[in-house]
Amino acid sequence: MFRIIFSVIARDLQLAMRRQADIVSALFFFIIVVSLFPLGIGPETDLLRKLAPGVLWVAALLATMLSLPRLFADDYRDGTLEQLALSPYPLGLIVTGKVIAHWLVSGLPLALIAPVLGVQFDLSAEALWLLVLTILLGTPALSGIGAIGAALTLGVRGGGVLLSLLVLPLYVPVLIFGAGAVEATVSGLGGDGHLSLLAAMTTAAIGFAPWASAAALKIALE
Repeated sequence: MFRIIFSVIARDLQLAMRRQADIVSALFFFIIVVSLFPLGIGPETDLLRKLAPGVLWVAALLATMLSLPRLFADDYRDGTLEQLALSPYPLGLIVTGKVIAHWLVSGLPLALIAPVLGVQFDLSAEALWLLVLTILLGTPALSGIGAIGAALTLGVRGGGVLLSLLVLPLYVPVLIFGAGAVEATVSGLGGDGHLSLLAAMTTAAIGFAPWASAAALKIALE
């Protein structure tokens, strides 16, 4: 089982390295959006600290969405997806590998660059490390939920807009608890409860989303 998942991850990472512009564009989008807020708001540190969790999380959410339409589209166009669906391996395991690979090239870089951007908002060291933790915990859920939307809109004309409409409402709980954990830490209330709920949502998304996506892909391929 793990051999199948690792093989899919390795394949998708190799393909992603051939399209490095997609990875860089999402990362630059995240950097630009976050950096614009301190310039527009001004040097009011108290206000910046309050806005930082929400700004960083909204930017991470939108940056993650940029690459979702390509999650299955390229394999669908060249017929690879049909071959994967006809293979003797469960399609849910294959989708799990693709979701993990998507997170490695979209969510993980955002978590690594987030502390540098958080300095612009005058966040403390504790808040910065918690910000990294929340993004590491929450972005796998974004990739898992996004995979369902990408599978449902596969081959649909104007699927990018429809994908956004489908997944954005489902992203709201992840956004609330991810930003809430950092905000609670900044205010001194502690973010343990938010982190626990965020971890639970990520576990549920990684456990169930690939199989729901696999079911949607089978319908799209029929």
